[in-house]
Amino acid sequence: MTSDPESLPITDAVLSEILKELISREPIFHRPEHGTRRADFENMTDPDFWETGASGRRYGRKQVLDALEERYSNPHADVWETSGFHCRRLADDVYLLTYTLLQDKVRKTRRATIWQRTPAGWKIVYHQGTIVQDA
Repeated sequence: MTSDPESLPITDAVLSEILKELISREPIFHRPEHGTRRADFENMTDPDFWETGASGRRYGRKQVLDALEERYSNPHADVWETSGFHCRRLADDVYLLTYTLLQDKVRKTRRATIWQRTPAGWKIVYHQGTIVQDA
């Protein structure tokens, strides 16, 4: 761990290919190339998936899938930038990916997603977003 809490951790070089794969999937649910239908989102999430939103509220898989179905029924511009990706292996085929997300050039959040590589492909196990307060 570094002494500067704002410095970026460095991903171990042996995880560089995993890091590339996971970066291509983030931010989750905002990558149309991975699907925009409920069935697509079901396929990319573990049956036990849940998330903690930036508000601190917990959302189960069904709540998230319902919200995504609503969001994609009325397409809209989705302007975002990502930076500061870091990947850490937690267990066999389980990885934590962290990064910063800037939405509409205004809302900055730190993101954390736990991913599991399965025979059926990558599955999201858990996700959290935390708002970065102005200094």
